[in-house]
Amino acid sequence: MKILPRRLWQRLTHSLRARHTTPLPPSSARIPWWASLFTDAGRPIVAVLVMVMCAPGEHHLGVLAGWDSRLAWGMASVLAAYAGIAAVVASRRPKGAPGKLSAVVGAWLALGAAMAAQPISHLFVTGHWSAKPYAPAWLVVVVSCVPPLVLGHLLHLAATPVPAPSTSVDTEQETPVDETADEEPATPAPAAPPAGGAPAPQQPPAAPPPVVYRDPRCAAIRPLYDGGTRPGTAAMRDALEAAGHGRVGDSTIRGVIRAEVEEHEPQLAAYPPALPAAHTA
Repeated sequence: MKILPRRLWQRLTHSLRARHTTPLPPSSARIPWWASLFTDAGRPIVAVLVMVMCAPGEHHLGVLAGWDSRLAWGMASVLAAYAGIAAVVASRRPKGAPGKLSAVVGAWLALGAAMAAQPISHLFVTGHWSAKPYAPAWLVVVVSCVPPLVLGHLLHLAATPVPAPSTSVDTEQETPVDETADEEPATPAPAAPPAGGAPAPQQPPAAPPPVVYRDPRCAAIRPLYDGGTRPGTAAMRDALEAAGHGRVGDSTIRGVIRAEVEEHEPQLAAYPPALPAAHTA
């Protein structure tokens, strides 16, 4: 317990408590607890180990390119930050948004640079290539160009505008156009009462147009509000898994999927929170 960082341990205990307070999904969609534990704990541990293992090779190339031994550690930080930022931007921006293609290309370039740094450095370390009496000119030029290129691309991603999420579902792109809307009057005239004097029955109001979500996973979350309560993260996760969307991260469930559902129907955010279901043996 003491070996794991405190934040990671808190996440693991919270995940285990949530599993004991939520109803179990169908057996066909149930994920073994040990598989989820490996996923939750393995991702941050593997990420840290990969950065630690790659840092010496990237530092070695920085030294060969001419940087001071202490300053060359910045090469490892530059490549790690570049890969992480480009991958996050590429995943979060919707298809066709400005900067989407540039972020995808940058993520692949960052991955390729991090991958190339390891075998090149190891070829010098193991003696297959020699840097004596000085490093090859092509290596010095390529490695020296990495930091300014990374800075330029990150500034480009930061300056590219991100389209604001729509606050209305009644748009030309999301709602089909009713071709007969122009032919019908905006407000129908009241019908004349019949000869017997009884008032004519009023027609029921037209149903509102269906909500069209940008993220199709929202359709699995919306029925949870029908009980008059605002669903919690565990219930939404189970609904997504039962609908065949696989396991989704808690931050994505709350900050992306539930946020879009309540964006289209703001009154849902005011519902009282749902109580966690009691665990049954």
